[in-house]
Amino acid sequence: MIDSVQPPQIALVRYGSIPEVARCDINSVANITRGCDVVVKTHRGLELGQVLDLLIPSPEPGEELRPASFTIERCATAKDQSQRQRQLEQTREDFPGWEQRIKDWDLDLQLIELEWTLDAEKLVLYVLNERGPECTKLALQVAAAGLGIVDVQPVSMEGLVSMPTGGGCGSGGCGCHS
Repeated sequence: MIDSVQPPQIALVRYGSIPEVARCDINSVANITRGCDVVVKTHRGLELGQVLDLLIPSPEPGEELRPASFTIERCATAKDQSQRQRQLEQTREDFPGWEQRIKDWDLDLQLIELEWTLDAEKLVLYVLNERGPECTKLALQVAAAGLGIVDVQPVSMEGLVSMPTGGGCGSGGCGCHS
């Protein structure tokens, strides 16, 4: 009897300018190995990421892998890499303007990074702050100014600030407890 090893079904992928690591379904994408650049569909949209590891299911019953958060859409192409480079250049140019908006809107936030999703559908504003009213105000100001779809991502000295669970005003996790 020959032991058959199951192929990896989930990969750990690092993505984002302020990096996050997520479990991603490999599905039918072939030739995924550690270090591969991939396009991942995340909660924000399509993003460029890098495979850190492949998780192989345990042959033991009851030892299934936790479900993946996102999906690897494809291996990154030269066009994807070029698009990402253009976006990096654009965000460098746009950064001072976003800093000025935050100042003009009198928000107690420090902008630390900008990042477009690979499909250019959403801009992510990374701000040094806890999740709370100032982040909500920024999101509302952006919407009121008609500046497109923007995701405000707070960052603390320890890393990304995750969404609180339960409570709040219902606006998507602003951090208030009304």
